Amino acid sequence: MLKNSLFALLTAVCFALSYAVSAQSVTLTNPILTGFYPDPSIVKVGPDYYTVHSTFSYFPGLPIMHSRDLKNWKQIGNVINRPSQMDFMGERMSRGLFAPAITYYKGVYYVTCTDIDHDGNFVVTATNPAGPYSNPVKLPQVRGIDPSIYFDEATDKAYVVYNSDAPDNKPLYPGHRTVQMYEFDYKNLKTIGEKKQLINGGVDITKKPVWIEGPHILKRNDWYILYCAEGGTSVNHSQVALRSKDIWGPYVPFEGNPVLTQRGLPADRPNPITSAGHAQFIEGPDGNWYSIFLAVRPYEGDFYNTGREMFIAPLTWVNDWPMIEHGEKAIEYKYQTNIKEVKQKGALPQNGNFGYTIKFDKGLDLSLMHLRTVDSSSFQTSKKGLTLTLKPETISELGNPSFVAKRQQHMYSVAETELNFTPKTEKEKAGLVIYQDESHFYFLAKSIKEGKTQVELYKSVHRKKEVELINTLPVGNGKLRLKITSKADKVDFEISENGKTYKIIAENLDGKHLSTKVSGGFIGNVYAMYATANGEKSDNTATFKYLKYSGNDSILK
Repeated sequence: MLKNSLFALLTAVCFALSYAVSAQSVTLTNPILTGFYPDPSIVKVGPDYYTVHSTFSYFPGLPIMHSRDLKNWKQIGNVINRPSQMDFMGERMSRGLFAPAITYYKGVYYVTCTDIDHDGNFVVTATNPAGPYSNPVKLPQVRGIDPSIYFDEATDKAYVVYNSDAPDNKPLYPGHRTVQMYEFDYKNLKTIGEKKQLINGGVDITKKPVWIEGPHILKRNDWYILYCAEGGTSVNHSQVALRSKDIWGPYVPFEGNPVLTQRGLPADRPNPITSAGHAQFIEGPDGNWYSIFLAVRPYEGDFYNTGREMFIAPLTWVNDWPMIEHGEKAIEYKYQTNIKEVKQKGALPQNGNFGYTIKFDKGLDLSLMHLRTVDSSSFQTSKKGLTLTLKPETISELGNPSFVAKRQQHMYSVAETELNFTPKTEKEKAGLVIYQDESHFYFLAKSIKEGKTQVELYKSVHRKKEVELINTLPVGNGKLRLKITSKADKVDFEISENGKTYKIIAENLDGKHLSTKVSGGFIGNVYAMYATANGEKSDNTATFKYLKYSGNDSILK
């Protein structure tokens, strides 16, 4: 009897302990930031984690995301949020800001980045991770891309490490680059002394490695670990590691490189994750190590529309060498952890399947973006919604049209808005657009033709400024609901005049036209509210009551 009672007690205790652990555990669902959040960089400050991401020619630039559990993320600011800091007028959408890096030292947050066509490498600072950040300080000696600052606490010295040209600017083969480093005066924000080359070509130059980039340094025990992306940002992307006992090297490559890649895996595997790299390593809330990195979810081959997203995977240290998922093992969509979940009030969902409605009574959400700069005179927010003033500029050009966008975050997603707009001329158009870049988009617009109101659907012409009219449908002068449905390589367009029944304008149009592979560059799709007078001046306005978004990818359930 006593034996049975003890067994029952032990069973109950074990169950209680198991329940307590599972109740606190977090399942990390990849991508942990869905949609166009490329080139992630992360810093841990106490219990808080902050990431920053490339935005290219979107404005505001470089979103700052916050988490305490690596699962629940909330945008708290944007590093570049004032035109006085920087704008991207005249630049194509895939130019602008490349690969930021965020670090923290003695109460100050430092973000380094590359303005690829104008200012080159620069650094900004803030005492609050949400900002405001300072105006950019140029780093003219740091010639290249992807600068990252490392602070050596033991010596109170800082270093800026970056991707640069081949030795003597004489590449031995296409994609031949180097990793170089300066000492950095973090108090005066300038380089010190002479640069030194740390890596030539990659981990093994005899194999002609390409695009060694995105370098970071961390210290583990007595080792300086230098880790970088290699192989380019497409399907051959990877992460490699080297180390040295001296900050200046020489750095010895890990025999187990690459520490992360998805190349070489079967191309026909179900629900593939590809192009993994550009990683940064961080200790998690549970004391275990993790790596965040960019990767993509293609729906076919190398076709994807959602851009490069932020993923996570466990990292293990073996003899002070890092290894993520044992190098070439397939990245999982879910990882079980012992991290305690910490939800954030007011945060929009960022991973898994979700939906939400953005309203405009309290201004623009931090996640919403404009093209190249912000023109505060071109829009108003109120309880009625977002009111856009029609400008002459169009989304086919390199200016700043009346355009407010959110990221497409799922392969299968729906965006919807209610539009109140009375066009006055045939050139005046307002509506909903799904947008990859200047020559890869669809525009579902309300306009007039020969005095009669109608809905028009336009498709951009590949790598040209022209658009082609796909279909029209007569409508009344009242409010109109517009809906765009993305289904991987297909896109549907619908309207509703009564808010209940929908009419199809077009269905199963070419979604690959919106893919990164077709358009080229580095960005993902956005859904946007857009109004234009197509080259004419206008005082007309269009009001969007809300922007409703939902996404459901079966693999994320």
